[in-house]
Amino acid sequence: MVKQIEGKPNLLIIEDDYDNQKFLYTFLKSYFNIDIGDSDEMFYEFLHKNNYDVIIMDISIKGKKNGLELIKELKSKNETKDIPVVCYTAHAFNTDRINALEAGSDIYISKPSDIYVLLKTLFTLINKKKNKISEDFTNTNFAVA
Repeated sequence: MVKQIEGKPNLLIIEDDYDNQKFLYTFLKSYFNIDIGDSDEMFYEFLHKNNYDVIIMDISIKGKKNGLELIKELKSKNETKDIPVVCYTAHAFNTDRINALEAGSDIYISKPSDIYVLLKTLFTLINKKKNKISEDFTNTNFAVA
């Protein structure tokens, strides 16, 4: 687990390819507190210990479950359903994109892609989540005694 720096969003990356892990970490570490795992086991371990602002999920990962199954689980639980997920994968067919979005992924990006597009997407999702929370709070009706 990476030491968290106050003010930076928390990012979980689940990616089975070591070179892709290194690349993502090297580019994104200036912007995020990052945890990286390569399997369903590591996903559960990190998710149990930390709160994340956004997740990057590959489809093909180590373990018994693939990334789409993990996304479905994440989005089916009240405590984690609002965490934005970017499905970032080498699976590039249109059916892969449809499957990722149906699983609950907020955005689908196929590799290779422009890393700046990924960065902008991550921040857009985080801001969208923050705005939703603000709207939910603003729209709450309070009883006055």
